[in-house]
Amino acid sequence: MKKHLFAITLLAAASAAFAQSNTLEKIANSGEITLGVRESSGLGYTLGNGKYVGFHTEMAENIVKDLEKDTGKTITIKYQPVTSQNRIPLVTNGTVDLECGSTTNNLARQKEVDFAYTTYVEEVRMAAKKDSGIKSVADLNGKTVAVTTGTTSVQTLRKHKRAEGVNFKETMGKDHADSFLLLETGRADVFVMDGSILAANISKSRNPGDYHIVGEVLNVEPIACMLRKDDDAFKAAVDKSIERQMKDGTLLALWDKWFLKPIPPANTTVGLELSESTKQAWANPNNKPMEDYKVE
Repeated sequence: MKKHLFAITLLAAASAAFAQSNTLEKIANSGEITLGVRESSGLGYTLGNGKYVGFHTEMAENIVKDLEKDTGKTITIKYQPVTSQNRIPLVTNGTVDLECGSTTNNLARQKEVDFAYTTYVEEVRMAAKKDSGIKSVADLNGKTVAVTTGTTSVQTLRKHKRAEGVNFKETMGKDHADSFLLLETGRADVFVMDGSILAANISKSRNPGDYHIVGEVLNVEPIACMLRKDDDAFKAAVDKSIERQMKDGTLLALWDKWFLKPIPPANTTVGLELSESTKQAWANPNNKPMEDYKVE
């Protein structure tokens, strides 16, 4: 009897594993796909009432349209909000089929999930007032740098080879808005952070035209959609759609729509130009982890 129960348990586990590793079949059979989306991110956010929008969200919806062509089935999208804490567990346990939020592809996460092709490369840089005369890390001697508590921006700046021999002070903001306020009120000369966060804060400021993003790229992080490990057919289908969107101009049009034109709900323009790092990722589709990127 015990052997029989053990065999049933093994069979059930094997069936669950099979279902997890055959997402395309699961989607075709159910007619549904669950997308992991962010409620407040530069790449995707909510307008409320179950409406999710943004660059990565719309790209994911385009992937689903391509999956409909591949499977010959109509696919209903279910949106599952995810956070930094639960996004990986929700993918691995089968709740989310494809997470297209704002997740960095790194070696540690590759042990738990697979990543599709990189669709955005985040660059850490500096925001400064246009009349400050600050253009590079070398100009920070004797200046005050705003950084957000809990982030690694100042360590990244100090480790950069161009910061050798440059003496600057740091002041901490409790969140990104507070850090930008330090720059806005003259208590800091620059704010060091991810380019998308800098651009978003500039766009929301009283006088966006007074600021610009300057200096060397201090660090890069490849951002990509997550899916379950060892699901080769699903990954191939997702990557095929992403590559199609890279090559036919779809991603470029989405970038223009979500970063260079007014967006809801306030109809402000983020004003984040497409970076050279992201252009390279689109020209040479890959899913390299962050550790493979070299910053000079």
